[in-house]
Amino acid sequence: MRQTSARRIALAALKTWRKGKQFADATISNALSKSGLPSADRAFAFELFYGVLRNLTLLDFWIRQLRAQCVDVDLRDLVRLGLYQLFIANTAEHAAVHETVELGLKRYRAVANAILRSAARERKELERRATAQPLDVRASHPKFLIERWQTEFGTDATKALCNWNNQPPPIYARINRLKTDRQDFLARYRNARTLPNLSNFVELPTPGQAIEAGACYIQDPSTAIACDLLQPQDGETILDACAAPGGKTSYIAEMIKNRGPLIACDRDSDRLCLLQENLTRLGVSNARIVRQDWTRPPVSPEILSAAPFDRILVDAPCSNTGVMRRRVDVRWRLTAKDFNRMHARQVEIVRAAAPLLKPGGVLVYSTCSLEREENEEVVEELLRTMSILQLEEERRSLPFRDNFDGAYAAKVRRRS
Repeated sequence: MRQTSARRIALAALKTWRKGKQFADATISNALSKSGLPSADRAFAFELFYGVLRNLTLLDFWIRQLRAQCVDVDLRDLVRLGLYQLFIANTAEHAAVHETVELGLKRYRAVANAILRSAARERKELERRATAQPLDVRASHPKFLIERWQTEFGTDATKALCNWNNQPPPIYARINRLKTDRQDFLARYRNARTLPNLSNFVELPTPGQAIEAGACYIQDPSTAIACDLLQPQDGETILDACAAPGGKTSYIAEMIKNRGPLIACDRDSDRLCLLQENLTRLGVSNARIVRQDWTRPPVSPEILSAAPFDRILVDAPCSNTGVMRRRVDVRWRLTAKDFNRMHARQVEIVRAAAPLLKPGGVLVYSTCSLEREENEEVVEELLRTMSILQLEEERRSLPFRDNFDGAYAAKVRRRS
């Protein structure tokens, strides 16, 4: 019965998500928060919900092969859930069909049962047909993303990127050296797995206790690129212009051992509350949190009073195409116009923050996007229009090459 409840929660979450008012992570988290399910069944609900979202186009292709008539949206969600279990999760046929069908409204059950029984009988043929489909169908990614990635990275890399995005992500954590060190952390949390050439990051399948203790922060190693380029030093005055939820802010504080003023900004009050909670738990004591929307002047007096800054980090809002494996529904929310829209906003944010930099100071611009419009082209425009800045270094992480999330960072220096 509990797994049936997990299926019911996943189905309800799919319906809520389809209405478009919540992001996927908030949708399933809200659904589970009131469920009272044990951890194993919560994990099953997560798998079903995210598994369907990762494979929407492919599941709908199979539905079209099985039923020529129009399929009502509620019936479609039910059948998607069943097909995911049958073809991708390899759930036992009885459970995948019978227990899923029982979740549907009475008027849908007979049709859902017929479609799923036919799918089970015709599985090999349906899978064969799927392999003959274009990549956007096989890998369930929008066609416009496939085409732009093929142009930028090539066909093989695009296939690898789509495959990467469709895998459940491991949980990585950065050891918080404000409260512990690597040796003590590994001794206390025995399930932590070390990562080659990354002494301060681990893979941590069950991070709950370590998070509560402030011993770590859940963070992909690719996020360290921006902080490593920033190279903050003890006693410097530093601005984190887009700080929430606090992963990079807390890493900067760790790097300078809580010594030196650190101003952490964001524009949303709810995100600032989350930022404060995270920094407090992690033992960050040198950060001052300030609400600031860089697209709406003026700059806060609290920021101006701390300026000029030795170093500024602008971890800009972006399309998140580098972290699609974790933000599963991003692919279904993006449009081809979003990249230019984000580009304009990113340039605006940096232009507002850069004048606060000391002569000779360093600004690092970063995103978790793979797109040139949001990365190299932003930096190119800034260098072209702001003569005070000069480029020193660029780095990027590509999932299909580096086996971590996608990220980009550029280090620029204000001319003396």
